[in-house]
Amino acid sequence: MSVIPTHIRLKQRLPQEKGIKEVRVYMEKQTYFRGTGKRKTAVAQVRLTPGDGAIIINGVLYEERFPRLEHRQAILRPLLVTDNVGKYNAVVKVAGGGISGQSDAISHGIARALLRVDENLKPILRQNGLLTRDSRVKERKKAGLKRARKAPQYTKR
Repeated sequence: MSVIPTHIRLKQRLPQEKGIKEVRVYMEKQTYFRGTGKRKTAVAQVRLTPGDGAIIINGVLYEERFPRLEHRQAILRPLLVTDNVGKYNAVVKVAGGGISGQSDAISHGIARALLRVDENLKPILRQNGLLTRDSRVKERKKAGLKRARKAPQYTKR
């Protein structure tokens, strides 16, 4: 558990032609619970504070950042499983990877932050596989091959 300084601004400038509004979050001095989530090459730093359930990712509401339903469900899964939807606000900084990796990293980070809120949630989160870091990453390309495992076509003569 940590304490946030009095005047923190979370702000990100985005191109207005995308139609995404800028969200500013002013936080008073209060406690928060931290969790770091990872997936592929994405890393998400999550701060949970008691609130009404707003999730802000890099200064943008999560509905605008992740338009696909499956990514939104992945982000909300730890809160749904533990019946904490609408009880905590989440301010997330996420970097690296693509949309899928980022949504899973945020889910992992929220699960870890919830664990710091209440240690009794561990069996529920573990049962649903939300605490385990998915370690699958893209395999590197090898010399003499076209991709990681694809070999050039074999010619007999």
